[in-house]
Amino acid sequence: MIASSNTSKKQQTINSSISLSGVGLHSGKKVAINIEPAEINNGIRFIRTDQKNSNIINALWSNVTSTNLCTTIANKEGASVSTIEHLMSALSGMHIDNVNILIDGPEVPIMDGSSLPFVELFESKGIVKQEIDRQIILIEKEVVVTKGDSFTKILPDKQFAINFEIEFASHLVNKQACQLQLVNGNYKKDISFARTFGFEKDVDYLRANGFALGGSLENAVVVGDKKILNKEGLRFEDEFVRHKMLDSIGDLYLAGKPIQGYFYGKKSGHFLNIQLLRKIFSDKSNFKII
Repeated sequence: MIASSNTSKKQQTINSSISLSGVGLHSGKKVAINIEPAEINNGIRFIRTDQKNSNIINALWSNVTSTNLCTTIANKEGASVSTIEHLMSALSGMHIDNVNILIDGPEVPIMDGSSLPFVELFESKGIVKQEIDRQIILIEKEVVVTKGDSFTKILPDKQFAINFEIEFASHLVNKQACQLQLVNGNYKKDISFARTFGFEKDVDYLRANGFALGGSLENAVVVGDKKILNKEGLRFEDEFVRHKMLDSIGDLYLAGKPIQGYFYGKKSGHFLNIQLLRKIFSDKSNFKII
């Protein structure tokens, strides 16, 4: 049975394999991916096809090895995949529980800088309900992590909701805030279009340090001193904060199951998202599986 992208009580996978390729945002290397249907309770697994042995990496918070400008996971043998957050966000937003992601390089393609290309591919292939109920991580009490004036926290709620605030020293970004309840399949229209962004003044420094080697106006919003450099402008007036929400949704899906709770992030990013997951799972009284 092919399901919609609305919340499903059953586990879900994709109807058939999906092939795509593109350039890694940071590595600048071309990468090809095949996303394949998987059995119940498989979860999300990345498989490095360019490595013969010990090449399976489960998409779990406990496997995160770096949160520097992106989220990277690795297995105990050192096989790794980076910049997984946009694909993970699309899988979460479309309520897909079980897939194997065969990838022939170290970084997920950036596509257009959002999660929309992944969402559209999932929709085009169809999403299939499976014969077992989803397990949900129900947040039982408030959990908070902080770093300076940044923080993430999660509180009990009847569904998954997200509230985010950002602040940058740019009059084109400045302060932005957005709050959403992810219900009735609204992930696609409210979140998935939002692209990753960076500042023109930082480009040379990033590239000198091995980052953003594949970045361009085709896959990122670039903020100049006086204007947005992309000719088409922004997709949302508050696209910057919505992309931070997109990233957080992807990071939180590294819980291994959907989370039911109210997530609030302020001036935070990948590091605090993963620290929040670590703190949630450090104390069994913080949550229960339903």
